[in-house]
Amino acid sequence: MIKIQVNDEMFAYDMYHITKAFCPGVEIEQKVDKESTQAVTIIMTEDDTFIQSRACGNEYDTQAFTQRTLQINENEFSDIKDRKLKKRYVNLKVYAWLSEVTGKELAWGIMTGVRPTKPMMKLMEDGMTDEEVIHWMQENYYVTDEKAQLGLKVAKKEKELLEQLDYKDGYSLYVGIPFCPTTCSYCSFTSYPIAEWKQRVDEYLDVICKELTFIAEKSQNKKLNTIYIGGGTPTTLEPEQLDRLLTHLETHFSYADLKEITVEAGRPDSITREKLEVLKAHNIGRISINPQTMQQKTLDIIGRKHTVEDIRRVYGMAREIGFDNINMDLIAGLPDETVEDMRDTLEQIKEMAPDSLTVHALAMKRASRMTQEQKRKEQDARTMQTERSEQAKDTEAETASTLSQMIELASDYAKQMELEPYYLYRQKNIAGNFENVGYAKVDKAGIYNILIMEEKQSIIAVGAGASTKVVLPDDQVVIDPKTGNPKKIVRTENVRDIRQYISRIDEMIERKGELLWH
Repeated sequence: MIKIQVNDEMFAYDMYHITKAFCPGVEIEQKVDKESTQAVTIIMTEDDTFIQSRACGNEYDTQAFTQRTLQINENEFSDIKDRKLKKRYVNLKVYAWLSEVTGKELAWGIMTGVRPTKPMMKLMEDGMTDEEVIHWMQENYYVTDEKAQLGLKVAKKEKELLEQLDYKDGYSLYVGIPFCPTTCSYCSFTSYPIAEWKQRVDEYLDVICKELTFIAEKSQNKKLNTIYIGGGTPTTLEPEQLDRLLTHLETHFSYADLKEITVEAGRPDSITREKLEVLKAHNIGRISINPQTMQQKTLDIIGRKHTVEDIRRVYGMAREIGFDNINMDLIAGLPDETVEDMRDTLEQIKEMAPDSLTVHALAMKRASRMTQEQKRKEQDARTMQTERSEQAKDTEAETASTLSQMIELASDYAKQMELEPYYLYRQKNIAGNFENVGYAKVDKAGIYNILIMEEKQSIIAVGAGASTKVVLPDDQVVIDPKTGNPKKIVRTENVRDIRQYISRIDEMIERKGELLWH
């Protein structure tokens, strides 16, 4: 076990996630002691160090590690007044110590946030050269040259695409359809089995249309730039329900400034020719058909009720109907998959030639079925009075190594398919501390995806569990009650439960009314 103690909540998140990234197979216990003069204390046992040396592939004698405890006294950085700089000082010192103890480095250094390109975008806007941006990221975040180069390439593409948008008067719209054919084992998004909710889908659409009508009325003087219909799986709706939703959008919103509409067709087992024809009739320009893997054994394990052939059939059908901007999602690191499995999947994707490809590194979300099953296995091991089986000791380290190869392989295949990286993001508990990357052909990049990452334009969201983010004008500031610092983004979330969303829709609308366009 590794024990972490901090004397300020502001250190807690980064301390946990940086340590977890270095020591994926070790249990971490963390607490806050506000009376302590030590900003951070980390205690690592000899056994834990041995686990990490093995994880790195190093033949270290555990007795060679004489330093097992790190303490950072708050007096060390008492002259630093800015909270962000205090955190960075502590993070860099912890990183250096953990790197020495474990014998390894992290590709993204001390970066724990989901938007690694955001600081690079800011540095470019401030006038830094490419070389200066790379150097700054290496010095201030310990990011490797490879990841800094990737981040800079993506940030440049994002900047190019975002320059065509109106931040001040423009906005984007997210429409959430929280139904799926089944729930995949890795998923933690708000989703409900369509079979159990079929009789209430029309009622859900009644309510979501009411919310859309309100937003349209409030936004008459604004420019709608992108629409993203996601979930869940929007194509679980019947053709006439899809038609109803899309017709409502066309009737109530001006499309004069619209740059992009995306519909997550998602699961092949939810797609029919009739549904695709409805989307095409409404001029939907971009759809996503997401196999996640082209290995049948894995599809069965993760709870997908379709075949590899279904993916090929549906993709071919979409091309036949005339869709010329199709995205496909893959997940690297799914259960029991090898690098060769990933290579085979990529070969099959290459044959289909999608217009964009998003490659996710598997993230173990707390609410997912996969994570819960893993916790049960660990509990069983403790019940058997084994601190951790040999398999458990090595699993996460092996996963990180395999995942690294898979991600590199995906990058190589993207180049072969003439797809360039255009956005990237990271998630908590992502295996190997890696990233998710979106690749696209020229003029096929998903603008909405970039907006989600860079947070430069307001995104108004409707539906159960949908989260609205309003970017305030330059002359408006809101004080964050937790930190006392000014913030430029304010949020409001709809309730996740469908029943609650339906019964409390007026409350959801009132929340937005207090927030929008003041």
